[in-house]
Amino acid sequence: MTDAQRPTVKSPNPLDALEARAPAVREAALMAALPTMVRAAQAVPGMASLLQGVDPDSVCTRASLAALPVLRKPELLDRQKAQRASDPFGGYSAIGWRGLRGLSGARRVYQSPGPIYEPEGDSTDYWRIARALRAAGFEAGDLVHNSFSYHLTPGAWMMESGAQALGCTVFPGGVGNTELQLQAMTDLRPDAYCGTPSFLRILLEKAAETGVVVPSLRKALVSGEAFPPSLRDWLQERGIEGYQAYATADVGLIAYETAARQGLVVDEGVLVEIVRPGTGDPVPEGEVGEVVVTVLHPEYPLVRFGTGDLSAMLPGPCPTGRTNGRIKGWMGRADQTAKVRGMFVHPSQVAEVVRRHTSVARARLVVEGEMANDRMTLRVEVAGAAEGLGEAVAHTMRDVTKLRCDVELVAPGSLPNDGKVIEDARTYR
Repeated sequence: MTDAQRPTVKSPNPLDALEARAPAVREAALMAALPTMVRAAQAVPGMASLLQGVDPDSVCTRASLAALPVLRKPELLDRQKAQRASDPFGGYSAIGWRGLRGLSGARRVYQSPGPIYEPEGDSTDYWRIARALRAAGFEAGDLVHNSFSYHLTPGAWMMESGAQALGCTVFPGGVGNTELQLQAMTDLRPDAYCGTPSFLRILLEKAAETGVVVPSLRKALVSGEAFPPSLRDWLQERGIEGYQAYATADVGLIAYETAARQGLVVDEGVLVEIVRPGTGDPVPEGEVGEVVVTVLHPEYPLVRFGTGDLSAMLPGPCPTGRTNGRIKGWMGRADQTAKVRGMFVHPSQVAEVVRRHTSVARARLVVEGEMANDRMTLRVEVAGAAEGLGEAVAHTMRDVTKLRCDVELVAPGSLPNDGKVIEDARTYR
């Protein structure tokens, strides 16, 4: 289907000016912002060590951005742990409080599992959630029942700041206490819900069980877990239009669902790449890979931050008129490290084997058998393989991983497009 043939879909609220920009205008603005972001990143010790020797002015295209290293969450966590006594952010934040490298400007600091610490700046809608709320139909004057956790992690505060930026009133429901939350819904009659989709279902099922009626609730923005079409339809049957937002505690909003229900539109405040797991190499449109995000604000200047999540870019613009790129949504985790015969095997090692053999297009390591009696097979896509390629690849695999491995040569396009570089198919007893 061409863009001209694609049916339009009316959005619950008007688009803002950034969402409706011509793609070329947006791309020019993003590329113009990159040198400033690289320069800001080099001003904090953690990112400076990754970007040492990089000329910020030279990073002004997607190709030059793709040449920079990817910072992944395990590396950020390791550096934070190593510097707990002097800097709980590991040198990645440009904001903080008195006593932290002489920094200031942090409104809040959060602790996510790891533990990983994240700062929040003092700008309005710092996490940029308002755009996702507007796409879900939230508007000024709505009462929003917010059932994300207000404890340690930033989820609830992300939604609250975005809702307040729109002019909404927020009831801080938090998690649990189902009966009390239903009582509040009955008394306050909220227009909208924020929280996980599973907890919204629990609330509605409890309401039906106890005879409580919550007719005011008509819209929801959910996040934090998968939102399958079956649950979306279940909510619609009860008069609630639920939309999903894809956000993380590190970078805030990444993408959001619209009335078109065709993937998630990338937020205007980030630059998103999809890379082959274990590498920093962008994959072609439509191929599943790891979501890598560059955040366009200097407070927490993460350049090429690997989320560890899998997704893929969709072709064409959103039928609602939003012109930014779209991703399929959350499709699993990119960290597929497996322990084989007492040794860890990483996606980056599979990528290294592919790099050493230019005739190999893609590879997938399949680990089978039972624990303590497992076997590895590396399936590689090649066109017109030269004689002895299989043996050469097996030798390289042993050199890189220190493990023996069978090699199976397959035709281009044979491997599944699911982002998996390592498939653990072992049975566990």
